Amino acid sequence: MNSLQDVWRIRFVYYVNELQKYLKYVFTGHLAFVFVFVIGAGGYQYSEWLKTAPSDFPATWLMAGILGMLLAYSPSTTLIREPDQVYLLPLESSLMGYMKKALNWTFWSQIFIVILPFIISVPLLSQVGNVEPATLGAVFVSMFLLKYWNVKVEFAFRWANVGQGVWGDRAIRALISILFLLAVFAMVPIYFALLLVPIIFYYSVWAKQLKGQPFPYEHFVKLEQNRMLRFYRFANYFTDVPHIRGSIKRRAWLDWIYRITPYGRTSSQEFLVLRTFIRTDDTFYLWLRLTGIAAIGAIFIGIPVVVMIFVGAMAFASALQLKQALSSSNEFRMDMLFPIGEKARGLAVNKVVRIVQVVQAVIVLFAILLSGSDVVLLYVAPVVALVISEMTLRMSK
Repeated sequence: MNSLQDVWRIRFVYYVNELQKYLKYVFTGHLAFVFVFVIGAGGYQYSEWLKTAPSDFPATWLMAGILGMLLAYSPSTTLIREPDQVYLLPLESSLMGYMKKALNWTFWSQIFIVILPFIISVPLLSQVGNVEPATLGAVFVSMFLLKYWNVKVEFAFRWANVGQGVWGDRAIRALISILFLLAVFAMVPIYFALLLVPIIFYYSVWAKQLKGQPFPYEHFVKLEQNRMLRFYRFANYFTDVPHIRGSIKRRAWLDWIYRITPYGRTSSQEFLVLRTFIRTDDTFYLWLRLTGIAAIGAIFIGIPVVVMIFVGAMAFASALQLKQALSSSNEFRMDMLFPIGEKARGLAVNKVVRIVQVVQAVIVLFAILLSGSDVVLLYVAPVVALVISEMTLRMSK
């Protein structure tokens, strides 16, 4: 058996185990609870909108554009590592056997990103776009073929250009994919034949560029490192990941907030915790992201009860994860040398989390005002968010 195929198999097993190790902390009960209500509320709103959607709504054009852009985004998952620049160099003549498995995994791991929006759009295409079932089947098959083409072309383009100009290549492939999907929606065979010419030509141009050109290890190593770093940063919102360290930024435009806890002996822990929250990217962007999701849900979910449940779920997730993130610091701090009570850190964390959760409730309040929802919802939803936040702080460790 080819030794490079063994290398791929070992790395793939390690990669899958690494994903499983951290995803079990990501998809916990409270996140599943949020997903259930988001999907339920979104599905209800979607079905209600379909009943009143205008007959001239450009459903096929919209979905061809969305699917075409998703198809064009096909970064290669090679699992290449930095030592490979030395150890795999003697085996470069047989490297394509390794890359074939890598591109197959890239295809199957990314195809769901296109299939899911397509499945969601089926009622829209059927009821509003009047697309026949046979046409939907043809579009489904075309997505698989186009995705495989996009994966192969992006890999060849990256190899030939050492990763330069990738977004220009994606723009070209997105345009070709969109035009091909529109041709499938229209079911005009002559369009298929005409579009096959640029599809075959574009791939063949970059495939020929690979002959005699050394494999750009540095580019693919960097691509792989950045991909895994994004995953570890995401997982770090839910559990401690030793592979990364959160970056720190001052955010001078938020310096005025520090007046809430002025520097002093009696408020030293509050002083430190508030700055930790604002200056640490992981905690600050986590809260900002969850607050934004809560505000968007308050605007677009038209069912008052669901809005309150959704806002409460976001408040629960924010309070719990912020408390865990701000309390779980095991690094040495200068305040540990001073005679400060053991409970001071915990009390300071709770106070800071209460402050930022009040800000979250105010943002939700403004979001409800923008949506023009029921007056009862205007007063109840922010209160629900604050009550859930307080209960989370009191009941969590």
